[in-house]
Amino acid sequence: MHHRDFSGRRVSVLGAARSGRAAAVLLARAGAQVLLSELGPVDSACRTLCSSHGIAVEDQGHSNRVLEVDLMVLSPGVPTSAAVVQAALMAGIPVYSELEVAAWFCDAPMVAITGTNGKTTTTALLGYILKEAGRRVLVAGNIGTPLSALVHQAGADSVVVLEVSSFQLDHTDTFRPRISVLLNITPDHLDRYEGVFDRYVESKLRVFRNQTRGDVLVYNYDDTLVRNRVESVNVTAGVERIPYSTQSTLPEGAWLSEEGMLNVSGEPILGAGELGIPGPHNVSNSLAAAMAARVLDIGSGPLREALREFTGVQHRLEYIRTLDGVRYINDSKATNVNALWFALESFDEPVVLLAGGRDKGNCYDTLTPLVRRKVKALIAFGESADTVMQALGPLVGRAERAGTLEEATVRGRACAEAGDVVLLSPACASFDLFDNFEARGDAFRTIVEGLH
Repeated sequence: MHHRDFSGRRVSVLGAARSGRAAAVLLARAGAQVLLSELGPVDSACRTLCSSHGIAVEDQGHSNRVLEVDLMVLSPGVPTSAAVVQAALMAGIPVYSELEVAAWFCDAPMVAITGTNGKTTTTALLGYILKEAGRRVLVAGNIGTPLSALVHQAGADSVVVLEVSSFQLDHTDTFRPRISVLLNITPDHLDRYEGVFDRYVESKLRVFRNQTRGDVLVYNYDDTLVRNRVESVNVTAGVERIPYSTQSTLPEGAWLSEEGMLNVSGEPILGAGELGIPGPHNVSNSLAAAMAARVLDIGSGPLREALREFTGVQHRLEYIRTLDGVRYINDSKATNVNALWFALESFDEPVVLLAGGRDKGNCYDTLTPLVRRKVKALIAFGESADTVMQALGPLVGRAERAGTLEEATVRGRACAEAGDVVLLSPACASFDLFDNFEARGDAFRTIVEGLH
């Protein structure tokens, strides 16, 4: 743990969105002289917040002032490849992620959940289980609230459940969760990792790098890459590795039995059909959350009830409404191909698919069988409309382009009949048309609720 007294230390924080602002305030309260630097414009609310904490602000670009510091802190949106970050590294300035810095101030045991898909659902589910079991729990990280904004509330009597992305794990040094959960690793964000998949993999594996005796690593036995890496890597002696599986009966951990029962540490908890969240991928997510909860001594009764009652998170296979017999589903959080694959797996009805946005180096080949079998119409929108049309258009009976999400939704409605599903599951980032996937999902909800 780094010393919490930053009196007189000069710190630059790059990126003035939620994580950057929270880190800047945290460090200013700890006594640091903080400069918050943003490549784009900074709004008046951010300026007011910073002024009240004595934080200097610059926007519309990073000046040399960001290098006249004792350390640099990165928001998740700032890539290592950025010229200013490279300059700091070359100058020998320590560079840390917001997650790393926030963890220096955390007195509570942390559960860190990462993976390409399922992070948000599993994090929210574990938080719900712990809360329903009467534990004091804080849920933070990539799920929405930065750890920096909540860490002052994290006493030794609480548990912090974190959704952590690869971007947050980059530039961690001492970050050490009591429990790490590794869900899956498939190609994503390759634009951020110079197109090298293994760099992305190594970033994910950082989640358990600093774990030590008494800590636990929960991992997906069904993901071959995850299993091979976890079981072959030199984990510190005393770190317990606990698998979970929907496909194999395991000698330990959590698994789905042949009878369809979720077993945790050898004890049947409930049937997969009783889960509050639909889809085979959510059976896997539920096993991961349940195993982590059991490590935290949550009994079978509270665990069973929470798994039954939890109904999911916004923007992840979120039901909006039924209109003229057509169901509208918001899966805006599906920002990669694998997430779209899971979404399509969840429906038996014919699907009208709305897909597109900012491409991240996607390869759509794995979707071919599912799209052929389940998608009756495709509406491609956003920057990647042409790419999506070229990859998936020939597989469906009807394929159209749309410039905006509203146009895509209207076209989707025109393609749908009673008994169909209109599914927003973009497989792409939102940054072409929206600030984030939440804004995209909120816009879709508003559009759908306005249909008549």
